[in-house]
Amino acid sequence: MTGTGPRFEVAVRAEAALGEGPTWDPATGRLLWIDILNSRVHTWDPATGRRTVRRTEQHVGAVKPRAGGGLVLNLRDGIGLLDPDGAFRWLHRDPVPGRRANDAAVASDGTLWAGTMRYDEAPGGGTLSRVAGDGTVTTVLDDVAVSNGTGWSPDGRLMYYVDSPTRRVDVFDVSAADGRISGRRPFATIEEGAGFPDGLCVDAEGCVWVALWDGGAVRRYTPSGELDRVIVLPVPRVTACAFGGPGLSDLYVTTARVGLTGAHPLAGSLLVVPGAGRGVAQPAFAG
Repeated sequence: MTGTGPRFEVAVRAEAALGEGPTWDPATGRLLWIDILNSRVHTWDPATGRRTVRRTEQHVGAVKPRAGGGLVLNLRDGIGLLDPDGAFRWLHRDPVPGRRANDAAVASDGTLWAGTMRYDEAPGGGTLSRVAGDGTVTTVLDDVAVSNGTGWSPDGRLMYYVDSPTRRVDVFDVSAADGRISGRRPFATIEEGAGFPDGLCVDAEGCVWVALWDGGAVRRYTPSGELDRVIVLPVPRVTACAFGGPGLSDLYVTTARVGLTGAHPLAGSLLVVPGAGRGVAQPAFAG
C-alpha cells in the first residue's frame, strides 16, 4: 500500500454544508456536484473556470446528465428532471415524511440507481431503487440506513455499494440478462477509527475508490479488495469522488463542513487530484 501527501489542488473554494456527488459530464466538459443541505446544484468548467449555481426547491441528493440533454435530480420527494431549457418536471414523486434522497449512480443500461435515507439515519429507513427512463421504479434494497456510493466494474459484472453505518463496501453479482443484482457479500471493511465509507467510483483497472467521511482521505482498493493507495486530505469529512477532465485522469473530491468545529478552511470545497488514475466514462440517464 502507498500513501500520498497533499497532491490535491482546490478546484472550487466553497463552503458547502454537504458537498456531494461529483459527476463528469462529457457532453459539456463540466463537473457537476451538489450541496445537499443547501439545495444547490453546482457546475464547474475546468477549461474556463466558469461556475454556475442553481437552487432546487428541496434537498437534492444527486445530479446526473440525461442522454437527451438536461439533468436528472434525486430529490427529497422523488426523481425530478431539468430539461435543457431549464424547465423542471417530476418523473416520479414519492414523498415520505422524515426521508430524503442521497447518492445515486447510472448503470450501463441508462437506469438511475437512487438511494434514500432518513434524516435521523435510522436503520432500515432508507432504500436503493432502480429508476427506468419512463419513470418506472423498482425497489432493489429496502433495509438501508444511509444509502451511499454505488458503482459498477468496467465489465459490468459486479456492482459495489455502500450503506455507510455498516463500515463496508459490499459487492453484488450483476445479471447480464436484466441487470438485477444478487449474491451480496463484503468487499472491503473500513476499520474502527478510519471513518465511514461514503461515495465511491470505479476506475478503468477495476479498482474501487472510496471517500471516507470523518476519515480525511480517499482510499483505493484493488479488484481483490486489497487496500493499495490512500490519498490523505486536510478535510475530515470527505464525501465522494469521481474521475473527470481530459482523459478522465483527474480525481474530483467533494467535502462537507456540516457538524465540524474548529478551523477547517477547505471544508465544503471541491478538490481535485490531477493525474490520479484513469476513470471510465459514465452513462447518462435514459430519461
